[in-house]
Amino acid sequence: MARAFILVLDSVGIGGAPDAARYGDEGADTVGHIAEACARGDADRDSLRAGPLRLPHLVQLGLGEACRLATGRVPPGLETDAAPIGRYGCAAEVSKGKDTPSGHWELAGVPVPFDWGYFPREVPCFAPELLAQLCHEADLPGTLGNFHASGTEIIAKFGDEHINSGKPICYTSADSVFQIAAHEAAFGLERLYDVCLIARRLVDPLRIGRVIARPFLGSSQDGFTRTGNRRDYSVPPPCATVLDRATMAGRDVLTVGKIADIFAHSGTGRVLKANGNAALFDRTLEGMDLLSDGGLLFANFIDFDTIHGHRRDPAGYAAALEQFDERIPTIRQKMRAGDLVIITADHGCDPTWCGTDHTREQVPVLLFGPLIGSGSIGRRQTFADVTAAVAAHLALGPTPTGTARDMLASRHFAA
Repeated sequence: MARAFILVLDSVGIGGAPDAARYGDEGADTVGHIAEACARGDADRDSLRAGPLRLPHLVQLGLGEACRLATGRVPPGLETDAAPIGRYGCAAEVSKGKDTPSGHWELAGVPVPFDWGYFPREVPCFAPELLAQLCHEADLPGTLGNFHASGTEIIAKFGDEHINSGKPICYTSADSVFQIAAHEAAFGLERLYDVCLIARRLVDPLRIGRVIARPFLGSSQDGFTRTGNRRDYSVPPPCATVLDRATMAGRDVLTVGKIADIFAHSGTGRVLKANGNAALFDRTLEGMDLLSDGGLLFANFIDFDTIHGHRRDPAGYAAALEQFDERIPTIRQKMRAGDLVIITADHGCDPTWCGTDHTREQVPVLLFGPLIGSGSIGRRQTFADVTAAVAAHLALGPTPTGTARDMLASRHFAA
């Protein structure tokens, strides 16, 4: 029986979306600009990596040609004379956000039908009444921050004061998000989670997509480091996703990484947690062994976005892409005859772009499997086509959004 695997390379965009100018992102191109930086030698970093971007397995699956569909060009290092062995294309987003929930929900068949609430750029960005209520309900002596910021920078700025005062660090970004950072030892991890649960309830009327717990350890002398105990408190999707549909059909569902948090644990089945792309890949391989016939696995690989994109680190991003690429053959070796794997992304985060926010981009859609044909699926008008393809492959019935037309083709007919 068929199985399906959706692997989301967080923020691996391949060129500005048709409406990118509306977001100030016209010309953004995460993979393209990383490849250009590598070709120039700008992304060489000691023993981390050097030379052109090398992604032979993703290129074999059609990444270079997906980039051509999105931008009209193949990034340097991603060229090949061989035809891709899988089906490839690019997809644009119809949801209005360029954030994690919007991208993942749409990939799961539920484009966001409303406008998220956002906090203003002004300082302070949070209303005094909101913080006062949070401090009252969570028994806090106050808060620090209260502006748009990079998570690593704001922790470095306020880490000592936070430890000495007991005040958590509150900040936001261009996403619809309320983030709370606190020291795991000095403040307490469970206490941080409790504070975030209170904040989740308080920001619900503001239509804020996520409250994120950002725990860290260390000191100003040795440096502060965010830990792997991050937790996202998301608004649940407004209607059934492909995860819910598979669950209701009695199918086996496995989710890897932060997927369960993104979907507010609705239909997310067995959750395989890990910290970092390498460990997330290990858990995905574990999931391939565990997943029953007819099942669905949905995984997120977070490092591209959190560690390299937001920190505007082209060299680190390039190395992370190459490390992921090196392990693709292991996935192919583990696949069963009826398996479908889709490698895609949820938005962009161009590390050469201005600021530290996500970029509004098209994403690659690479489909492969022993019985999946090869060739172009073209430019898709919505990420929801991913769910349509998965639903068709797993015989879950027609989807209310997206289309599977031209997405799947049997190798018997792939000429």
